[in-house]
Amino acid sequence: MIHQKNERFPDDFLWGSASAAYQVEGAWNEDGKGLSVWDIYAKKKGTTYEGTNGDVAVDHYHRYREDIALMAEMGLKAYRFSVAWSRIYPEGKGKINEAGLRFYDELINDLLKHGIEPILTVYHWDVPQALMEEYGAWESREIIHDFNEYCITLFKRFGGRVKYWVTLNEQNVFIGLGYRTGLHPPGVRDSKRMYEANHIANLANAKAIQSFRRFVPDGKIGPSFAFGPTYPFTCAPENILAYENAEDLNNHWWLDVYCWGTYPMISMKYLERNGLAPTILDGDMELLAFGRPDFIGVNYYRSGTVEMNPLDGIELGTMNTTGKKGTSEESGVPGLFKSKRNPHLDETNWDWEIDPTGLRIGLRRLTSRYRLPILITENGLGEYDTLLEGDVVNDDYRIDFLKSHVTACLDAISDGVDLIGYCTWSFTDILSWLNGYKKRYGFVYVNRDEHSEKDLRRIKKKSFYWYKELIKNNGNNLQNIQSIIQKEE
Repeated sequence: MIHQKNERFPDDFLWGSASAAYQVEGAWNEDGKGLSVWDIYAKKKGTTYEGTNGDVAVDHYHRYREDIALMAEMGLKAYRFSVAWSRIYPEGKGKINEAGLRFYDELINDLLKHGIEPILTVYHWDVPQALMEEYGAWESREIIHDFNEYCITLFKRFGGRVKYWVTLNEQNVFIGLGYRTGLHPPGVRDSKRMYEANHIANLANAKAIQSFRRFVPDGKIGPSFAFGPTYPFTCAPENILAYENAEDLNNHWWLDVYCWGTYPMISMKYLERNGLAPTILDGDMELLAFGRPDFIGVNYYRSGTVEMNPLDGIELGTMNTTGKKGTSEESGVPGLFKSKRNPHLDETNWDWEIDPTGLRIGLRRLTSRYRLPILITENGLGEYDTLLEGDVVNDDYRIDFLKSHVTACLDAISDGVDLIGYCTWSFTDILSWLNGYKKRYGFVYVNRDEHSEKDLRRIKKKSFYWYKELIKNNGNNLQNIQSIIQKEE
């Protein structure tokens, strides 16, 4: 669609930014916090870039008031953060750590004091190590109960102050990288175990949403999905079929369960034929039916392009975690699809396609299929930033990226998408799980690197002022914002 005139962003649109506990908090063993799987995994040789870990991260645990003051200066309307499960239940279950709850109490209260809507993510990949050791975490149905009890604790403690909740962040990523590619904990390469763990995570998500309806009846909840809409490499029929395969297995497989409580038939048939289908017990599908969310959380960074992959074709290719452009490899599922570089798109130094139109396409597809409101829970550009003399960071490339994607959001709203908010990734620079600290995403530069924590100073980038101006005008001066170079007094 080409519109003669776009609609405007809603008056209550949530202009936000986001983070995750392990990537920002630090304080990995303070105030009664237990170990998470990442506290162990990141210290194994060869698992992360140059051995980086989140022991200190950007020290948000001790500096959250400073960070929130910067959010307020920007005029941020919403801040999405995650709770560290092992900070609340050091052993994953049993005894509650009151100091952990108190930290998030204070964080939420400080956000509200500054007029910032808290968006609470219950789980962002840091399952307690104790549960991994006891029963394999997401590979055991015991986690459904333990996760639900953890969620109920948060619902009861924070439900009166937090309106928006995210259950599982990027289930397709933590399950896929954990159990298929082996790049995240527990470091397994076994597709059958992956689909079994994924089904259990789906049940845990649905059980938590069922509990949410009892304890936070006026709140809104939904999972957050790493969404990459797919294109066929050419219009050859076999590549159209590959595109259909990829959309069904990479997107519908996860989202149909969230939104409808059912698995797509074509993908299920494929998994059954290949001995990969999850074990479905009596009562499972009834429980999944309780999981319908109030909104779809979308983490969008890139689209994907595929062509047909023969039965003896490629599987897992190397992922670029070094920032050396052009080092990622094609990957795929034999007999279904394989990835191709899209010649019409530019890429980041980490080989991620830059495709704002893909965001608009994806939002339209989700709206037509699921008919639910959408909250963009992550969108941003990870790149090298240079700190210049005088504490200046000229990240015009980030401004260009965000501007093009916000424009796509407004186009999608004009198309008919019910978009309730847009959260960038991230507010401050963070630890990137596999990529260390040089892959920077934030509006605020944090003065540290892989080798030294330095002074962890917060330094506003050029993009900070751009987003501030955008929020001030509710995005409706999008095409007229002048890039602000001089710092405000």
